[in-house]
Order: sequence, then structure tokens, then C-alpha cells
Amino acid sequence: MPTSSSGEAAVGEDTAGAGPRLPVVYRPRNVRIVAYGLAALLIVTMTVLAVMLPPDWGLQDRVGLVLMGLVFAAALHLLGRPRLIAAEDGVTVVNGIRTHVLEWAEIIDIAMREGEPWPSVDLSDGSTLAVMGIQSNDGARAAADLESFKRLLEQRGEAQEPGA
Repeated sequence: MPTSSSGEAAVGEDTAGAGPRLPVVYRPRNVRIVAYGLAALLIVTMTVLAVMLPPDWGLQDRVGLVLMGLVFAAALHLLGRPRLIAAEDGVTVVNGIRTHVLEWAEIIDIAMREGEPWPSVDLSDGSTLAVMGIQSNDGARAAADLESFKRLLEQRGEAQEPGA
């Protein structure tokens, strides 16, 4: 999927000027930097600690420390994995643990209300779904990603009501 080297959404206008080219991947920047930076620091720290332990600590203790660092890093990965993927055939919302695959017509609207950490999509069945792939702490980038996705939703979402 087209993304820039920093993992940012690859949003380019198509030749007809109809909006972003698909597929587009939206990912939060700040949370990923913190999550994966801490995970790397944690693994390195636990490994160095395991090597520098006194000789009376056994191999099991040392391996246990490294494994504990890997478990915590895996938990941090859950914070860094959220993304929103807009493709021709539908939308995939990847949050910390769950992944939701939606048809364009299932999504009524997307909005990030004042003070909310991420937007929510209103679904045709009356429910809402958090979209952690766009996060408000990314500031202007989050607003641009939200507007870009709204344009895609207008183009590919549910058909307009007659006379609207």
C-alpha cells in the first residue's frame, strides 16, 4: 500500500482530480514513535540487564528478563498498530486488538468531536466504531487525514438521496 517512508498516509491527487488515490493508509505518527521507541528501549535495557547480572543469577533468570521485555514490547505494539485503510473494495479499521472490515456503504459519517482522541464512524446499523488510525494529538496532520477520508467517503459512500 502506498505510504511514505515515515509511514504517513500517501495521499496524492489522482489524474482526474477526484481525490486521493487508493489504497490510502492513515496511521498516527506520535503514538507510533512513542510506542516503538519505548519498545526498542525496553528490549535493549532488559537485554543489557540480563548480560550484566551477577554470576549467581542463572540462565533462566537472564532469559526470563529478556522474555519479559519482549512481552512488554508486544503490548506496546498494540498501541502502535492502529491504522485506517481505505481501498476500492472497502475500509479496514485496525485498532489495538480488533480489525474491522467494512463496505463503503456501511459508513454513514466520520467525525472527531472537540476533545476526542480519535474520530468515530457512524455505521448504517446504528452503531459507532472508534478509528484509532487518526489521532488528534497529531494536530493538523490528523485534521488533514480526516478531511481526506471524508472526501473519499463522499465519493464512495452510500448513494445520495433523490432530490438532496
